[in-house]
Amino acid sequence: GGQDRCGSGWQMFVECLAEGRGVSLPAGSVGAGRGVVTGVGAYSRVRKQFRVPIAEFGGIQEAMSLAASDTLIAIGGTDLMNAIVDNHEAPMVISSVMKQNCTERGRRIVERGMDVAAGSAICRGEKNYLANGYTSLPIAITVEGANIMTRSFQIIGQGLTRCHPHMLELIQSLQMPADKEKEAVEIFTKQFYKVLGHGVSNFGLSVTRGLGSTVSTAFRSKTAYKDGDKLVEYHEKQLLRLSANFAMTADLCFTLGGRLKFEELLMGRLADALGAIFLGYSTLHHYQRRRGVAGLEAITEHAMLRLETEAQDALKVASDNFPGPLGPVASLVMKAGCFPLGNLTRPYKEPNDTLTKEVARLVTTPSELRDMFAEGIYTAPDGVTHQVSDLMRALPICVEADKIATALRREKRDPTQDEADKIAQAEALRDVLIQVDVHDYLTEAEGREGYVRPALLGTEERLAALDRKSFAA
Repeated sequence: GGQDRCGSGWQMFVECLAEGRGVSLPAGSVGAGRGVVTGVGAYSRVRKQFRVPIAEFGGIQEAMSLAASDTLIAIGGTDLMNAIVDNHEAPMVISSVMKQNCTERGRRIVERGMDVAAGSAICRGEKNYLANGYTSLPIAITVEGANIMTRSFQIIGQGLTRCHPHMLELIQSLQMPADKEKEAVEIFTKQFYKVLGHGVSNFGLSVTRGLGSTVSTAFRSKTAYKDGDKLVEYHEKQLLRLSANFAMTADLCFTLGGRLKFEELLMGRLADALGAIFLGYSTLHHYQRRRGVAGLEAITEHAMLRLETEAQDALKVASDNFPGPLGPVASLVMKAGCFPLGNLTRPYKEPNDTLTKEVARLVTTPSELRDMFAEGIYTAPDGVTHQVSDLMRALPICVEADKIATALRREKRDPTQDEADKIAQAEALRDVLIQVDVHDYLTEAEGREGYVRPALLGTEERLAALDRKSFAA
C-alpha cells in the first residue's frame, strides 16, 4: 500500500484473520460434521450388537444427536459468516467467536464419531475415514489464535470496547490533545452518562425479558417446535432475553477497569455466552433459509435448547464468581438482573430424551434431514470401494431388511423368497462394512524373509553372555 497505508497494518491483519479464522477453520468443522453424521450415522444402523442395530442403543443415540446438532450449529454459523464476508465486512470479534466455537464443536463431533465407530475408527487403513480428521484436530484448535487464548482473552478483551455503543468514543476523548481539553471533557461527560443510561436500560430489559421468558417457557408444550413459526418466535424471544443479560453483564465489567484484562476466567465465561447467542441467531437464520426440510424443526429445537442452556449456565457461573473490589456488589446486581427470581428464572434445560431419540432416528435412517447433511459429501462411483459411499448406499437396504425381520417376528411367519433375498443382501453388506483393514506387516522391510525387529537385534548374544540365564532360584 505504500506510504499512504503506513499505520494500517493492524487493519490488514484483522481482514486476513476474518477469512482465516471466520471461514476456513469453521469450514473444516462443517466438513467433519457432515462426514460424521453421514458416515457414522449409517454405520450405527449397519453395525449390530446382540442382533440389534447399535443406533437403537441410548448411548449411541445421545452421541449421534449431539454430533448432529453441533454440526447444524456449525453449518448455520458458517453460512452467516460467509454472508458477512461476502458483504465485504471483516468482523474481528465474530471471526474470533466462529474460530473458537466451531473448531471446539468440530473436536466434539469427531470425538463422538470415534466413540460410536469404536474399533473401526482406530485400525488405520483405507476403511478408516475418521482417524485423519481426529489426528488433525489439534491444528484447528491451535492455529490462528489458540482456543484458550481466544476464549479467555481475545473475544471479550477486544469486543467489550469495540462493540459497545458508547465506550469507544469515551476512551478516544481521553486521548485527545491538551489544546482540545474542553471538547474532550464535554465528550467524556456526555458518553459517560450514556454508558450509565445504557446499563440501566439493559438492567430493565434483562429483568422484564427474563420474567417473560420464564413464563413462556413454563407454559410451552414439548411439541411446540413442530410449528415452524412458533419455533422461531419462541427462540427469538429467548435470544433477546439472553442478549439483554449479556449486555448488562458487559456494562458491569467496566467496574473492573484495567483489571479486566487479567480476569480471564470471567472473560472466558462471557465468551461462552456471547458465542452461544450468536450461534443461536445463526441457527435460526439457517432454519429460515432451509425451511421445508422434513425433520429440520426437531434438530433446530435440539440445537437451540443446548445453546440457550450454554449461555444461561455461563452467565450463572460468571455471576457466582464476579471478581474485583466491587465483585460482591456487581454479582448481586448481575443476579438481580439476569435471574430476578433465582432458579425460577433459569428455565433453560438440555433437550429431553424424546427429542434426543427423534434427532438420532432422523440421522441414522433415510430422511430429508440426513440428505441435507450429506450435501457436498463425496460419493464414489458404483463399483469403487469407498467406505463412506458404501455405508450410504447400504443404509436403505439394511433399514428395509430390519423392517422385514421385525414384521416376520411379529407375524410369526417365514419370509418369502423376495424377503429372504433382501435380508441376505443386507447381511452380506453388513459383514463387509463392519470389517477393518488387516495388515500382515507395517513396513516393506518387515515383509522380507528373515527380518528381525530392531529391538530384538543382539538380544540372543546379550542373553548368552550373562552369568545368570534364569530368574529361577
